[in-house]
Amino acid sequence: MSKCEQCIVREFCSLKALTKEELLHMAECKTSKSIRKGDVIFAEGESVNGVFCVKDGVCKLTKLSSNGKDQIVKLVRKGELLGQRSMISEEPANLSAVALEDMTVCFIPKYEIMRFFNQNNKFSMSMIRSLAGDLREADDLMVSMAQKTVKERLAHTLLYLSDTFGTAADASLKLQLSREEIASIIGTATESAIRLLSELNKAGLISLDGKRITVNDRKALQRLSGD
Repeated sequence: MSKCEQCIVREFCSLKALTKEELLHMAECKTSKSIRKGDVIFAEGESVNGVFCVKDGVCKLTKLSSNGKDQIVKLVRKGELLGQRSMISEEPANLSAVALEDMTVCFIPKYEIMRFFNQNNKFSMSMIRSLAGDLREADDLMVSMAQKTVKERLAHTLLYLSDTFGTAADASLKLQLSREEIASIIGTATESAIRLLSELNKAGLISLDGKRITVNDRKALQRLSGD
């Protein structure tokens, strides 16, 4: 069993506010899980009954829209928590979490997290700040979707993927998303995303090789994104 107090991942999230004794206790209660690419960690409307700590890998949080399509709301990476909002609100999950690559997560039961929440003020404040940060990101996304053109949102998203998840050895974006997933992030039809990527490719701003995307002209993308 891995030791929570020695896990570097906890330094990136609210778990860093727990005491050594609390971390030792958590290590006895948590369950480590390996998740395959494409697997659903939890589905919208499901009772989560705890939180997932992402130890490795990336997943997407999606919301089912009125037209029956999944809208990607956020990408979650190593060091982040999943499920804390629905756990605290005692409501079913408002979003679905789906693995974009093979992942390792630790599941911590609700009763343990709530015990820490009620007994450790630093932990509860850290959790609240994290939720507040999620709300700020949602506000920023809403404004971006309303004020930017689809092409501007695409440029912004490509830079975000590069800055957040890094690049592979061949300089392409490390996190490979399908054209459908890119379209979902920027809020457009898949056909439009394909056309806009092709335009950026012809203009020399990016290079395309299957699912691999390489940013060639970062400054031009920054200008295009309007940031």
